[in-house]
Amino acid sequence: MIRVTLPPHLRTLAQVGWEVELEVEGRATQRSVLDTLEAQYPMLRGTIRDHVTHERRPFLRFFACEEDLSHESPDAPLPDAVASGAEPLVILGAIAGG
Repeated sequence: MIRVTLPPHLRTLAQVGWEVELEVEGRATQRSVLDTLEAQYPMLRGTIRDHVTHERRPFLRFFACEEDLSHESPDAPLPDAVASGAEPLVILGAIAGG
């Protein structure tokens, strides 16, 4: 079971709590987790990744095990702690401003 935490605006949109649990088939990668998340919560399609390119939206970041995974390949394996459910994949809304 993969654990994913969502930022407040996406939790509100999906009508879920702080964390969701997903049963991901195959290897746990950013792509497989986000594909499963969007399949289970279709209202999130296009909010985390672009509809066409499937690239991460600019003001969202991915973290796991105290590492920024935002610029990693979407097909790179997630850390073992995330794949085992010991640690969550954190989707965090970036803060911009001046």
